[in-house]
Amino acid sequence: MTKIKICGLTRQEDVESVNRWLPDYTGFVFSPSRRQVTPEQAGRLKAELDPRIKAVGVFVNEPVSLTVKLCRAGVIDAVQLHGDESETYIRKLKDQINCPLIKAVRVQNTEQVLQAGKLSVDLLLLDTYQKGQYGGSGKTFDYELIPNLQKRYFLAGGLKNSNIVQAIRKCKPYGVDISSGVETEGLKDDDKIREIICTVRSLDKR
Repeated sequence: MTKIKICGLTRQEDVESVNRWLPDYTGFVFSPSRRQVTPEQAGRLKAELDPRIKAVGVFVNEPVSLTVKLCRAGVIDAVQLHGDESETYIRKLKDQINCPLIKAVRVQNTEQVLQAGKLSVDLLLLDTYQKGQYGGSGKTFDYELIPNLQKRYFLAGGLKNSNIVQAIRKCKPYGVDISSGVETEGLKDDDKIREIICTVRSLDKR
């Protein structure tokens, strides 16, 4: 079954929506972004989150200590590294936490994805490359660049209800990561969350 991650929750209303429609994962963004939340905000939102939904913390080149603190406090259940984190950084983090690690790759070429597949993380997240941005472009990328990977991955970048079926059929990812595709005027939209989750779940039943 294709896993679903709704990323970039910032409000109580967002938590209510995901609790209603039950994606597998949600994302709290701790890096500079219009969706950024503080550790305190994330803690309050996580306290209201249905325990069946795993909270993923999204970090860009943050100190290891912050990530470790949030994992140990139970604010997040998994870590998504969306910056330039090296294998050394990843190993240092793994030595201190037991949370699953996801490494985001802003896809530019096939070799880059293959190299990322060698990192000692649990999952990859394949996202659109846009110069000067670490994510959140709202644009898709060329799926032909994705090699045959041994490591499971989330597919991200510009996914919405109108293109997600085609993307899943072509790439067969472990999961899909959606953010702007379930927003209206920059805020999470309950109807769009419901619609895309129903679309993906119905695809799994075929």
